[in-house]
Amino acid sequence: MAAFFLFVALVPLVLVLVLTIFAFTRRSKGCRNLPPGSLGWPIMGETLEFLFGKPEKFVFERMNKYSPDVFKTKILGEETAVLCGPGGHKFLFSNEQKLFTAFRPHSMQKIFRSYRAAAPPAQLPTDEVAKTLRSPGFLKPEVLVRYLGKMDSITQQELEIQWEGKEVVKASSFAKTLTLRLAFRFFLGSDDPQFIARLVGSFDDITMGMHSIPVNFPGTIFYKASKAAAGIRRELRKTIQEKKAAMATGATMQDILSHMIAVTDPSGKYMPEAEIVDKIMGLLVAGYSTVATAMTFFMKYVGERPDIYEKIFAEQMEVSASKKPGEELDWVDIQKMKYSWNAINEVMRLTPPLQGTFREALTDFTFAGYTIPKGWKIYWTVSSTNKNSEFFPEPEKFDPSRYDDANAFPPFTFVPFGGGARMCPGKEYARLAILTFVHNVVKRFEWEVVLPTEKIVGDMMPTPQKGLPIRLRHH
Repeated sequence: MAAFFLFVALVPLVLVLVLTIFAFTRRSKGCRNLPPGSLGWPIMGETLEFLFGKPEKFVFERMNKYSPDVFKTKILGEETAVLCGPGGHKFLFSNEQKLFTAFRPHSMQKIFRSYRAAAPPAQLPTDEVAKTLRSPGFLKPEVLVRYLGKMDSITQQELEIQWEGKEVVKASSFAKTLTLRLAFRFFLGSDDPQFIARLVGSFDDITMGMHSIPVNFPGTIFYKASKAAAGIRRELRKTIQEKKAAMATGATMQDILSHMIAVTDPSGKYMPEAEIVDKIMGLLVAGYSTVATAMTFFMKYVGERPDIYEKIFAEQMEVSASKKPGEELDWVDIQKMKYSWNAINEVMRLTPPLQGTFREALTDFTFAGYTIPKGWKIYWTVSSTNKNSEFFPEPEKFDPSRYDDANAFPPFTFVPFGGGARMCPGKEYARLAILTFVHNVVKRFEWEVVLPTEKIVGDMMPTPQKGLPIRLRHH
């Protein structure tokens, strides 16, 4: 009798498994000229290898096994074609909105859940916010330059608060706190250092959860991200109410949050508060993790290369010598920091702050002789070129001089901010924030990395496991 009940209990599970495998194989055979590759296990596909293996290892192994141009896989629940190499980058960037539309993984859609009622599921705050930012020109250089002085003063304050008088500090935690403070000041017009420092852990949780298996169970990465997002929403609603009250008094506001509160659509309706919250949260996340990662690994790579530090120091001292005492950085100063920006480019090549993004095929299309069906997801990744010795000799070597010659490597081989119509709208903001940090930290300190072999964890948001402790030497 017990065996009978066990059989009855297992029948539904077996039926679901059989139907899943049938649907899986039927979809796979629906198009005869699919790219080579493997869709992995039913349902899960190759998600675990994608999330928990090194990004370049995942890509390079399949490029070598299947095709250097394109391969198929299944990740985060989606049948996906990975376009590789400069040819893949160029094809993708040239066909935005023609063949492709934006897509974000289900985990990301659910974290930004309140906004889904106002937009198609494929849209996310980061896509819509890009439009919001571009229309009034918040991220144009001529607008950003007005914020440069504030970036400079905030960076100096954080260095004085966190590093002055100390011998050993953690570069990663500093970079995160500084970056989040800059983002709050720029996007929200808010600057409360203690309050912002308390939110760093929540933003880390969200960033890790955006590319995760969307299982909302205590202990999972996605559960922590959802909980953190709910907490940040509560704080942002308070900030919005405070901002509305200040605006009602006639106070002049020039930050992005104020613009979102005041803007109306063609019918005269104001943006719903839930939509504002999710857009601002998307902006803060985008302006936080990538910039903080670049700053952190600048400290690592330059700390391990005193010869490169000396070149950056000489350049920054030239900038400093042209300033009056107490004078803040300006646009002309930033343009002088060519070698420093070359070093940052090399940091982003070796440890990309952004591993890649997804698109969705709007129609069947052909690439490299293979057909990718409508509805499939397209994954664009820097991993197919950044460490390819064909384009970057000695790819593991930290060498800022690679960028001295603009024609040193083929077009579309180094694209840390993407390209085409969807190039990261915050590229110039990131450049100003990072170079302002470089200028101030190099002026004040020399440093050495305490743990050169420290493990790097979190492949979608690379982070030194122990926070990258560095030993400071004050100038």
